[in-house]
Amino acid sequence: MKQFKTLVLVAIISLGFASCSDDETISLVDPNVSSQMVNLHAPVITDYTQNPPVTSGEFTKFSFSTGAVVTGENWDVAFRGTSIIVNGGSEIGLTDEPSRTGNGAIALENGIFTEVVTAPSDEFFTQDAANTYALPTGSGNGWYTYNGQTHLISPVLGTVIIVKTHNGHYAKMEILSYYKDGDSSDLDNSRYYTFNYSYNPNQGDKNLQ
Repeated sequence: MKQFKTLVLVAIISLGFASCSDDETISLVDPNVSSQMVNLHAPVITDYTQNPPVTSGEFTKFSFSTGAVVTGENWDVAFRGTSIIVNGGSEIGLTDEPSRTGNGAIALENGIFTEVVTAPSDEFFTQDAANTYALPTGSGNGWYTYNGQTHLISPVLGTVIIVKTHNGHYAKMEILSYYKDGDSSDLDNSRYYTFNYSYNPNQGDKNLQ
């Protein structure tokens, strides 16, 4: 009787596998992680006695896989003032700049954040290099504009930053505010980033939905 029950169980399991049609796929893909980083502090020291002014101070490193600020080499992008660098390529030549230990890169897309669903081909990505930011800096060149009268930094609407992380994953980022709690009425609230992001935990998969 025991042998009969075993045969029946094997038959049921086999029938279950057989019931799946050849065109059905069992997905083992981990879902993307979508979240928001609020008030990431990116202080900077600027020496205006030099011409041009010289900036210094540690960069604030961020990891998409952990969704948090990190201090190790597992960072993907790093922030200091309005400048954003990537963990890939070579050093730009900045004071207090972290070494690049990964293979990260950045591409810019124009569009609605939720509608940018795929990372572009690798040819559209850029890494940091000597005297060159992967994500261009300066008003109107990358993610922000600067108003010379009000001195306000404003994210460029419809700018989606696509990041190839230090270890070959893909993420997208939309900067919402440069001010603590979104309050730009006091310039002392500046250098606090709030941004949406979506991270694909499957290495090499360019899906960003």
